[in-house]
This record gives sequence, structure tokens and C-alpha cells, in this order.
Amino acid sequence: MKFSHKSLLLAAGLVASGAVLAKAPPEEIAKLGLEGTEYTPLGAIRAGTEDGKVPAWTPYTPHGEKLIKETPWLEDRYKDEKPLFTITKANMAEYADLLSEGHKQMLTRYDTYKMHVYPSHRDSAWPKPIYEATIKNASTAELEGGDPDKIRNATLGFPFPIPTSGAHPWWNHRLKWRGNDVVRFNNQAIVQQNGSHQITKLVEEVKFVYSNLDTPGSMNSGEDIFLYYLSETIAPPRNAGQLLLAWEHADYRDAWLYNPGLRRIRRAPSVAYDNPYEGTDGQQFYDQVDMVNGKLDRFTWKLVGRKPMITPNNSYKINSNTLKYEDILSPHHIDQELPRYEIHRMWVVEANNKPDVRHTFKKKVIYFDEDTWTATMLDNYDHRDQYYKFQEGHLVCLETMLTCSTVPEIIYDLQTGIYFATAMINEDKPNDFTVSYDEKHFQASQVKKRTTR
Repeated sequence: MKFSHKSLLLAAGLVASGAVLAKAPPEEIAKLGLEGTEYTPLGAIRAGTEDGKVPAWTPYTPHGEKLIKETPWLEDRYKDEKPLFTITKANMAEYADLLSEGHKQMLTRYDTYKMHVYPSHRDSAWPKPIYEATIKNASTAELEGGDPDKIRNATLGFPFPIPTSGAHPWWNHRLKWRGNDVVRFNNQAIVQQNGSHQITKLVEEVKFVYSNLDTPGSMNSGEDIFLYYLSETIAPPRNAGQLLLAWEHADYRDAWLYNPGLRRIRRAPSVAYDNPYEGTDGQQFYDQVDMVNGKLDRFTWKLVGRKPMITPNNSYKINSNTLKYEDILSPHHIDQELPRYEIHRMWVVEANNKPDVRHTFKKKVIYFDEDTWTATMLDNYDHRDQYYKFQEGHLVCLETMLTCSTVPEIIYDLQTGIYFATAMINEDKPNDFTVSYDEKHFQASQVKKRTTR
């Protein structure tokens, strides 16, 4: 795997200067800016690559700085483009340096797997207050004592636009702007080798406390909360009525589960790490939700470098409301006529399980898009050093709210041939950003009252 010379020198110099180093060098911070600087406000390299495969950053803001909460369905503004090339098992060696190990595994294993690679567009855009706060955070945000879970002195924006630790991209992903409050459908399916599946439907309600434009939040102590989360399972009938409540603190998580059979809400410390998410039959761990999630303390985190890679991006076609889930969920893998792949620069992070604390995965390699700090690909290895699970998130950017996220997200189990699809929205509605929650909505006592209405 080849990395840019400049990025490798930067990463190596930061590591050599000490494991507890958290803040970026002033000369690197000075390169951040809204315009006319080497780096974008989020720390991406503003220019494209010399070979033209990765273009320059040109944010798409048809509505200016206005945020439109009444979000329409995602529009595929690149629907008339044709693939530049298609990768298959037969020609994958030509593109090996651009591929994640997970994509190599999928191409090798399945003759039906292919990747259509389209022209790249670096058009992600974020609200101006997020840009300004991110630039300020570059000089203040840190991991206290080098502890990857103890984020401090960050406000509103991405905390680490110039990463100096493997934990920094993870925090940028988790704390990115996604709207103040939101309701979204999260439809899931466990897909067997023959393509058979059953849809599980969840409705999620979230209040973002940290990345909130109305009341900007800060991470200054371990008690600070960066989001409140409440999900309800509405189908299938055997799981309907299950509730999961979580408060995400800077240093830890408070969680509660409501089981309709027991008719009580209880604290749930098991909502963490590699414990299976409720209703997924072990196909998704809690720290795989939203691609990466939860505490970092069971792994060491190494910032490897930044390099161009083929990654899911501008994935509007697969999110079309003209598609049914049966159109997407094929045997062995999703229908590969639907994803869109582009070449983008990605930050690569390697996480290794500490020997004194067990996790199902011995090693993770995580790929973060430089323009959005979104994890779009993960390679997961077991304790025999065998490839285990590949996570793929299909990135889209919403110009009406100036935010980006991965929908859907797929977890391929390369050892069983089963895969898990989550965050599908095709048969329901786009995210609803018009809602507004107060913190009382996410109190365990209020959730219990909700079940007795």
C-alpha cells in the first residue's frame, strides 16, 4: 500500500515526537483556511492530485449558507455520468494500490462482484460556523494524557483537522455536524447466501449536543455529552416495541434498554464494544454502528498516512426511492450495479487489540475520507490473523443541510458468506431535520412513560 510521501513524513514525525502529542504543529495549522490556503478548513488538501484522478475541492452549495430542514429526497446530480472503468476479478491487479483489502477480498471471492468507478467529485460542504470552529479547534483540542477516549478543549467543529494520532480521525467522524436534531428510518436486513432476508425497521431520534448550531457544545470534561439517542424497533412484530436509549459522554456511554416482554427499562452496560446490537443476531457489534462507534480503549491507534483510494462516494443511485430493498439485496453482496465508486484521498488508521483486553477483532484498518472525515471502509481481522469482516459505507452529501453521511452501510462476513445491511431508507422517508427535542425527551423516566401511552 503506497502513501503520499508528504503524508507519511507528517505522520512519522508526529508519532516520533511522542505518544501523548495531541495538538498539530503551528505551521500546519496555518495552512487551514476558507480560501487561498493549502488545506481546506477541515484539513483536506485543497488541490487535486498531479495525475488529475483526484480533483480539487469545489464545494457544492446551491443554497448558499441557508440550511433547508424540510429535506427532499436525495437528488442524483451525477446520474448522467458513465463509469470511467470497471474493476473485476480479472483486472483487479491493475488497481491493487487503490483498493482496500476488503474490496480485494470481495473481488477474489465472488465472480459476480464488480466495481464501477466514476469521475471523482470533491463537492462536500459544511456550514460556515463549522469551518470556523474547526480551525479554532486545531489549536486547542487534545486527548488528555494521550488517552484516546479523553477528548478535551473542542467546541462545535471537527476537533482535529490536522490529525496527529490514529484516534483523531475517529473523533472527527463521531463529532461531525449532522443537524441539530433528527429523526431517521434505519432499515436493516441479514442477508443469507441465497439472498433471503427479512427487513427490520428502526426509527431513530437524535439530539446532537456538541455539533449544534443553535447551542454549540464543547468537550471539556469526561461528563460532557455530545449526543442523545433513542431508537425504537417497529418491525418485525416479534421485535416491535424494543427501545434503546443512549447518552454519549466524552469518556463513556450511559445506556438503557426497554424490553416489551418484561415491560421495564433497565440500564445496559453491555451496549458497548463487540457485544451484538439488539436484533441483529450478532451480525453488527455496537462499535460498528455508524461504521465506527463507542470507546477506543481496547485498541492502540496508529495514524498510517493519507493516500488516494477507490471508495464509495456520491452514492445517490443506491438511495433512490424508486428502488425496493429486494432490488438492492442480492445473494452474496448488494447489487453492484447500484454503488458508485470514485478515487478520493483517504486517511488510513490501523487499530490493534491490546493483549490485556479481549475484542473479537484483533486488528482493524479504517479508511476516512479526507473531505468529510467519514469512515467509508473498514477491514476487520480475527485473532488467527484471518480476514473476517468488511464494512462498506456509501457516502452521500446533503446540500440542503450541508452535511455528509453513509447510507446504506454493509457488513460482509467473509467467513460465513452472510452480510448485514443497515441504514437503508429507500422504502420510507429521508431524514427529518425539522424536529426539536429537549433533553427531557431522552430521560429514562420519559421513555418508560412512552411505553405506557
